[in-house]
Amino acid sequence: METLKIDDGGDRLSVQLHRPEVRNAIDQQMVDELHEVCADLERNPRVLVLSGTGGVFASGADIAQLRERRRDDALAGINSTLFSRIARLPMPVIAALDGYALGGGAELAFAADFRIGAPSLKIGNPETGLGILPAAGATWRLRELVGEPLAKEILLAGRVLDADEALAARLITEIHPAEDLLPAAHRLADRIARQDPLATRITKSVFHAPPEAHPVIDQLAQGILFESEAKFERMQAFLDRKKKK
Repeated sequence: METLKIDDGGDRLSVQLHRPEVRNAIDQQMVDELHEVCADLERNPRVLVLSGTGGVFASGADIAQLRERRRDDALAGINSTLFSRIARLPMPVIAALDGYALGGGAELAFAADFRIGAPSLKIGNPETGLGILPAAGATWRLRELVGEPLAKEILLAGRVLDADEALAARLITEIHPAEDLLPAAHRLADRIARQDPLATRITKSVFHAPPEAHPVIDQLAQGILFESEAKFERMQAFLDRKKKK
């Protein structure tokens, strides 16, 4: 990997975007390498912790490459295909956001299940100022995350949120000093790791199912979990602890 720093922690994979010379701008090579990460996590499901380097998450897509892209590149959905794949990963994705998370960097963050930030965070989608639109998820994910009025202000008027504004909008759930941002992400990963992995995977899948799939999908998923060994072991352990008290 040339654009990513990767640390395999067993129950999680930590991936740092690493193109410091361009503030971690997302180029084709980074997209390709993130697809390799996704393939690994699809084969061996683990929590993914995404972060940047050099005090920046990702300043956006690489403008030099973006300038040269044409209609067929847009129709190929280069970034949107990747971000949708990240959103569909079996286990949760945590984005630790420091400094700039703009344009494609913001859309990558929107694809995560959890977003936490540092005080220096600046997050938004300034694409219309460059004569394009944020076509990798922001036009629909952002409305789901923060509601239509604020989403329109970000998408149509170029508003960039700071950390406090992002927290107030629940776009991020926690603010931590820069030096504690990654440790905080790993504390969250620790909490996820204490849950049953199969139950976590199935719950994430059911959560993202279309509305018309409910309640049937919930009942079918519960039927699978009701037969799992972990259900019996974890519930028996709970009853044993309660009995001791």
